[in-house]
Amino acid sequence: MTISVILPTYNEKENLEKLTIEILNVFKKNKLFGNIIIVDDASPDGTGVVAKNLSKRFPKRVFFISRPKKMGLGSAYILGFKKALLLGSDFIFEMDADFSHSASDIPRFLQEAKNYDLVLGSRYIKGGKIKNWNIIRRLVSRGGTLYAKAILGLKICDLTSGFKCFRRKVLEKVNLDDIKSDGYSFQIEITYKATKLGFKIKEIPITFSERKNGISKFSKKIFWEAVFMVWKLRFNKF
Repeated sequence: MTISVILPTYNEKENLEKLTIEILNVFKKNKLFGNIIIVDDASPDGTGVVAKNLSKRFPKRVFFISRPKKMGLGSAYILGFKKALLLGSDFIFEMDADFSHSASDIPRFLQEAKNYDLVLGSRYIKGGKIKNWNIIRRLVSRGGTLYAKAILGLKICDLTSGFKCFRRKVLEKVNLDDIKSDGYSFQIEITYKATKLGFKIKEIPITFSERKNGISKFSKKIFWEAVFMVWKLRFNKF
C-alpha cells in the first residue's frame, strides 16, 4: 500500500519543512509507505527553495513540482494527483500546507478508506471543530456548504473541506482534465463528481485550526467563483 500526500504551496516557507517532517514521522510511526508531493507556484518567499532541499534530503519520499507562476489551487492538486497516480499510489491525500490540518489524522482516514472510496475530513459533523476563526469566516464557510448542498442536492456536510483521502480508482475515473475550478469551488466540484460517479463517501470529524504562520489565501474571487460554479455543475455546464 502506497500513500501520497499532495501539498500545494504558495508562500509557506515558515511551515513547509516542519509539516513535511511531521508527515514523514506519522508514516514511520504507523509503518506506512508514503511520499509527499509538493506543488509550488513560484512562491516569492522562497518556499520553492525549501521544497527543493527537502526533495534532495528525502529522495523518493519527497517530490517537488515547481510551476512558473501562481496558477491556482485546483490545478496544483490536479498536477499532484497525476504525479501520485504515476508513482502507483493506492491512497492519495489532499492536505493544506499551513497546519490547518493535522498529520496525525492520516491513519484515521486510511482506516475508513478500507471501506470507502473518498474519505472527507469534516468540520461540520459531530466531533468536528474549528479553532481561531472569526465569526465572518465561520459564516462564509458554513453558509457556502449549505448553499452548495441545497443547489446540488448533496448530503455531505462539509463540501469545502480540503482534507481528503481518495482511493486511486476515484481519481482514475474522474476526468481530471475536465475540472475547471479552483479554491473552495474545486473542493465542491471534485466531491460532487465523485458522488455522481457512484463512489462511496465517508465524512469523519476533524479539528481545523487557523494557520500558524503566513496569510490566508481566501479572497473575494474565490468566494464568487464558488457561488457561480455550483450552478454550472447543477445544469451540467462543466
